[in-house]
Amino acid sequence: MPLPIAPTGEELTVRKILADEKNKRHFENLGITIGAKLQIISSVGGSVILKVKEGRLALDKALAMKILV
Repeated sequence: MPLPIAPTGEELTVRKILADEKNKRHFENLGITIGAKLQIISSVGGSVILKVKEGRLALDKALAMKILV
């Protein structure tokens, strides 16, 4: 399921990234790779705030929809 639809507060595993190579590299630099563990802290209007490893990250709806968990 796309990231904005996923439940808040649960640990999620990235299954697939539907993006071009430029965006995939950008996600990798942010710590979002296939198999990575994420947790949604907040989700408002499709935009999400994630906990990735020890940091927090905000993604808009367009980018968040490209990450499947």
